[in-house]
Amino acid sequence: MYGTLLQVPVIGMEFEAFAVLLIAALAGGAFGAALGALPSFVFTGFVVFLGEGLGVLEGDLATDITGVIGFGAVTGPHIAFAGGVAATAYAGRKYPEMAPDGSTYHFGKEIAYAFGTKPDILAVGAVFGALGMLITQVMTGLGFPTDNIALSVVATAFLARIAFGYPLVGKVGGSSVLDMSPFERGEKRIAADGGTETGRLATEPWLPHQYEWSGVTAIGIVGGLLGGFIWLETGSIFMGYAISAMSLLFLNLGVEKIPVTHHITLLGSTGAVIAASAVSSDPIVLLVAGAFGAISALIGELSQRVFYSHSGTHVDPPAMAIAAFMLVIGVLYLAGLLPNPGYLGL
Repeated sequence: MYGTLLQVPVIGMEFEAFAVLLIAALAGGAFGAALGALPSFVFTGFVVFLGEGLGVLEGDLATDITGVIGFGAVTGPHIAFAGGVAATAYAGRKYPEMAPDGSTYHFGKEIAYAFGTKPDILAVGAVFGALGMLITQVMTGLGFPTDNIALSVVATAFLARIAFGYPLVGKVGGSSVLDMSPFERGEKRIAADGGTETGRLATEPWLPHQYEWSGVTAIGIVGGLLGGFIWLETGSIFMGYAISAMSLLFLNLGVEKIPVTHHITLLGSTGAVIAASAVSSDPIVLLVAGAFGAISALIGELSQRVFYSHSGTHVDPPAMAIAAFMLVIGVLYLAGLLPNPGYLGL
């Protein structure tokens, strides 16, 4: 993510610099597999929070920590998180016996699971971490007008589905791809032989506590307002994102009903940046931030209903929301319809 914070793109990069980035991305992807996708993303939050905090206090130091480490080869979501997601998809096929007892989701979605030191799983993480880095760098080098880290997270997740034999969308358990009622009724998935798939639910919502449209809208407004307020007070677009990412530590530790909000606070801050270029009223800026947060939350929910709930691996709804929303913002900016593109380096 994140515009000018990205490293020099592959196009025009010196071989030695590219080799260093590639080796680090391989290690970062394996690191994400070792920790697990979700725990690695929590580290993203802590590192970005550190970088942005130092930036508020001291200036340019933030770019080094936030861009090179937080969104770079160590904990960048396109590398560590993407490596962990692909490793989980691989393990879902290769090691189904590792699934936690009583799980009602396919093991390929257990992104909080840490795989430790298993070499083949680490290798999968490494390959997909490097692939995520390459996609991000190439798309940034081509000037593709969106958040190319988020785009890469989505692309590698779909590539993992293809590589390990999962359907891109999957078997729909309800009346339509958007129907979550089979989950609400506790319906089980029917296997090819007519039996149930070891207790797996027919429809697997990304977050059982965060899928109803009203609740998603409410947390979207709240998170967007907070993201906008944090930007107004600190000048940091990514501080709210970092706080949201850090909050997932509690979700990873099993605290129930922790909302996932990094796609909401990030777009809230972005909405505030855009609005502040057009109006001088802070209350209006905050209202725009709340609206952007709600829109991003709803895009994420739509994405999870289509691409997450029916197949057997994790395709990240927040990354889909960020990539889609920022693409709209990037295109509108290039068309001269927005005063700035938020954090995109266009």
